[in-house]
Amino acid sequence: MLYLERIPVAPLASFIRVLWYARVGDAVRHRERILPSGCTQIILNLSRDFILDCAEVGPDRRVSPALVVGARSVYEIVDTSDMSDLIGIVFAPAGFPAFALDAADKFSNRSVALEHVWGRNAESLRGRLRDIENPRDRLACLERFLLGRFEEKLAAHSRAPQVNFALRYFAELPSAASVRGASRHIGWSERRFSQVFREEVGLTPKVWCRLQRFQQAVRQLHAGVEMRWAELVLDCGYYDQSHFANEFRAFSGVDVSTYTARRTIWANHIRTD
Repeated sequence: MLYLERIPVAPLASFIRVLWYARVGDAVRHRERILPSGCTQIILNLSRDFILDCAEVGPDRRVSPALVVGARSVYEIVDTSDMSDLIGIVFAPAGFPAFALDAADKFSNRSVALEHVWGRNAESLRGRLRDIENPRDRLACLERFLLGRFEEKLAAHSRAPQVNFALRYFAELPSAASVRGASRHIGWSERRFSQVFREEVGLTPKVWCRLQRFQQAVRQLHAGVEMRWAELVLDCGYYDQSHFANEFRAFSGVDVSTYTARRTIWANHIRTD
């Protein structure tokens, strides 16, 4: 298996968290559950002309080989055969609208063919990447494409400073921050704040805060941190162990013991069986 990451240069770095490449060899094909992180992604399959859309039950469905995967608040299931040659973009919170010229919440909990957003440029980019052998060169090519197509648009794009403030506020106080508190600091009504935040980030601020607490717990569980449950629950901002257990299952579809037993090398990937 090969996995690489590239932190993009400015001005991309203000909008994109990371560019990544994955190549998984002839591993036995199976399904994995992907836990929600709240970040919008673009993924391109370079090994075949489709990506498998896996239902909880029933047959897989073939969809476009280049997808916008909107910010998710629920888990999804993927087939590991899609990871034999895959490249992607993870957008920073509120970073995706500049590349779509549309509100982020229109993509939330959905996967949309990239050609519907970027037109013919989507397949042109995918063809260009497939012609390159070296994985690091592929990441560099992806970065050059993004710079060439979007640099001027990024310079002109204006993000709401209130959303930027709220994201910092939530990050600094993940266990104590509240939508009401952020709204009060910003000077907006909760309704106005929730609307603008949802349009730029893709999720409501309430769901975003819940996801950040969930992700904090996932990181600690994946790292195998030795600590008592009561400490984990309090550190991650939950009222009690029951609240934590219910929230964990709501986002992941499994309980904590199942996550621990089936975790993989990636914190947000767990085997389905």
